[in-house]
Amino acid sequence: MRHLALDCGADDAGLVEIARPGLDPQREEILRNYPWTKSLLSLVVRLAREPVRGAPRSVANLEFHRAGHQVNEISAAIVAKLEAHGVRAVNSSMGFPMEMYQTPGHAIWVVSHKPVAVEAGLGHMGIHRNLIHPRYGNFVLLGTVLIDREAGDYDHPIDYNPCLECKLCVAACPVGAIGPDGSFNFSSCFTHNYREFLGGFSDWIEQVADARDAIDYRRRINEPETASMWQSLTYGANYKSAYCMAVCPAGEDVIGPYLHNKQRHLKEVVRPLQERAEPVYVVAGSDAEAVARRKFKNKTGEARGQRSQGAINCRAAQLHALCLPAEPIAGTRRHLPFHFHRCGKSRGHDHDQESNARHQGGPRR
Repeated sequence: MRHLALDCGADDAGLVEIARPGLDPQREEILRNYPWTKSLLSLVVRLAREPVRGAPRSVANLEFHRAGHQVNEISAAIVAKLEAHGVRAVNSSMGFPMEMYQTPGHAIWVVSHKPVAVEAGLGHMGIHRNLIHPRYGNFVLLGTVLIDREAGDYDHPIDYNPCLECKLCVAACPVGAIGPDGSFNFSSCFTHNYREFLGGFSDWIEQVADARDAIDYRRRINEPETASMWQSLTYGANYKSAYCMAVCPAGEDVIGPYLHNKQRHLKEVVRPLQERAEPVYVVAGSDAEAVARRKFKNKTGEARGQRSQGAINCRAAQLHALCLPAEPIAGTRRHLPFHFHRCGKSRGHDHDQESNARHQGGPRR
């Protein structure tokens, strides 16, 4: 299977059985959609490093889009070859489209690629929560093919983590989402980096709906932000930063220049991102806003709300929502009471939904 993936254009691949304990959080969801799944083929496609490292994020996003399409094309080619030999197979998307109707309450992705890749021996997660491949570093995108056949031999996780713990990702993150102690604030990352994806788009469209007129809209959303949202709607959603990927020096093919001259890496890669003039999207009064103002003189904090996607109307959705960390408010500690009101669902249905939510364990893509 690995040779098939390489012949179709993948840069690396590994095979995992569906019963692997590392897939426990998502096995039920995979089998709910494709009950015949016995094996998962994880594949890696390399990103070109220099486009991702540069300050112009339009160039970085062009590379993310290119490699993402390549992952989907390679995965589809593998599925076609397997099908030609009478083997059932299907590939989920590298990113979007996803199963949007499942939010809230279920994961919107069909397969969470990172845990599969770890189990397939393609790397481990760094403190920035990106997969780091032992050779290519974090400059990779991932795909997964579900297969209805068992294999005689499967791959296993590598016995070391390529992450250097150099903390360059901590230094570069414009919202302080990655803590020096290895902690990670999902909400801070989501609010800024994914501004032009689902959550940020929902906030933007509600600003459009709430504006009294064009002048009121322009008070809420400035012209460059409107243009940026138009660009994402027209040419594909763009990441606002992904600086943690850009500065990461891990990986056999990547680490050499960093070890040879660390100061040059800081000067040419890290500092241009730190000094880049740009808006940073944060929740008003949050730790992320304080970090942006304190650490980065050329970045301006743009306070935006976080929009929930629909009513939380079943216990599964409630449990899923509680898995998402709230945005810390700078200098405060708050106790938040949650009140649940049961209405209309049968006990058996509620129990099944609750079980699904527990297995998902929050966002894992």
